[in-house]
Amino acid sequence: MNTRAVALRSLAALAGTAAALTGPAAALTPAASAAPGVRDTARAAPLAWEKCATKAYPRLQCASLKVPLDHRDPGGRRITLALSRVPHTARTSQGPLLVNPGGPGGSGLSMAGFVAKSLPAKVAAQYDVIGFDPRGVGRSTPALNCRPGHFAPVRPGSLPATPALEKTNLDRARAFADACHAKYADVLPFIDTVSTAQDMDAIRAALGARRVSFFGYSYGTYLGAVYGRLFPQRVRRMALDSVVDPTGVWYDVNLRQNLAFDLRHKALMAWIARHDDAYGLGGDAAAVEARWYAMRDGLAARPAGGKVGPAELEDTFLPGGYDDRHWPRLAQAFAAHADQGDARPLVAAYEDLAASDAEKENGYSVYTAVQCRDALWPRDWGTWRADHAALHAKAPFTTWNNAWFNAPCAFWRTHHLSAPDVLGAKLPPVLLFQATGDPATPYAGALAMHRRLPGSRLVVESGGGNHGITLNGNTCLDTHLASYLASGKLPRDRGEGADATCAAGPEPEPRSAGAAPRAVPAAGRGVLPPR
Repeated sequence: MNTRAVALRSLAALAGTAAALTGPAAALTPAASAAPGVRDTARAAPLAWEKCATKAYPRLQCASLKVPLDHRDPGGRRITLALSRVPHTARTSQGPLLVNPGGPGGSGLSMAGFVAKSLPAKVAAQYDVIGFDPRGVGRSTPALNCRPGHFAPVRPGSLPATPALEKTNLDRARAFADACHAKYADVLPFIDTVSTAQDMDAIRAALGARRVSFFGYSYGTYLGAVYGRLFPQRVRRMALDSVVDPTGVWYDVNLRQNLAFDLRHKALMAWIARHDDAYGLGGDAAAVEARWYAMRDGLAARPAGGKVGPAELEDTFLPGGYDDRHWPRLAQAFAAHADQGDARPLVAAYEDLAASDAEKENGYSVYTAVQCRDALWPRDWGTWRADHAALHAKAPFTTWNNAWFNAPCAFWRTHHLSAPDVLGAKLPPVLLFQATGDPATPYAGALAMHRRLPGSRLVVESGGGNHGITLNGNTCLDTHLASYLASGKLPRDRGEGADATCAAGPEPEPRSAGAAPRAVPAAGRGVLPPR
């Protein structure tokens, strides 16, 4: 599933359009050669930065950069990347800090402002914080939207209870893959993680930097690791939060997510049961969970408000796995519908947290294009059916919903690549952050990445279940991040497990059914969606 991890909102209010590049190409001295088979970027035009301030990020600047569609053919067709920047203010700069919010398919323009504003001022002042919309995303061109309306409600139910329902969902998945090919056949062979990593090196060259630092959430951790594999000599520092398992890209990673999201959903049901005085859904967690599944079954016959069927209900509750600050609102909507027959809070939660729009359609199109291209997916639907049926028996919350989310990869026409073998022997020490109960990027994946990056350190939020944990209110985690970015300071190496541990924050407090919902970041889908 598309992990818009920390749920960074897209920069919808950028003032003005990204500036076009101007001026003659400037030669840059190439550094050591990149990995075999990867062309290094040695020439780039200077970037023309223009103000694009928002109320939240008044110092934000924007530019654009043309890069080869196919990095093996630098003289061929060019595409355009949209960039953002918060420039350093300290007298001594530590150079560029590239940031990525996850996805694949997440817009990164606003993340430059978010990171610069969220880091301690003395640390942020030392960096040019650089955000970018990856190829195919947002303000980069071309931007993909394969099949507008693909997620319009009410969709077929996720559970393949009958052969006809399974065929309906299969036909939808095939239609999405066919629409992508019909619209973007010339582009899809170059929408992948390796190409995006090569774009990052083009950004580095355009910035005139011999080395860059990188900070990424969720899918951004895999993107950073691939960049480090291809261009280890270009990396100064790298911090990765909510870590993708590089050994399971991408079919196995999604299977493992289903088990983890089911556990997280059970945690929400148990929280609701502990607060029966606020929600009145019962004090037994298993009974509350049974009521939720009964609600899902009932929505098949009568969608709430004509909009929320079983699939939309799963979509609405999925953000609760990413961030427990959604729990009070989800519990309210559940109680209102189950106890009072009032669909309005559930419909409102769906519209705020899960309803699709053009931005999400773009994100899903790029998510699918990258994941289907990056690595081999089973082409035999029987394999999918057997794997997901077995998982559903253990983890019924979102197994089939996630299957259909990824099912276009069973019909993808662009030939798959082989995922790079992520290894970091030539990298400087990398700092990893991971919550033990994160469902979008389960803990075992962080351990796998830790083993593959010699010299890396792993900071664990013990007992935490949220996704995207730094710069989100945990002082212990943020202190480790700030110290590393400021001076390269790392926790002491304690072996293969956690090198440092931080306590998770408290669970959210319930609120009465009449209380106004608290504003929290919107969560996305997949490995991963941005804040």
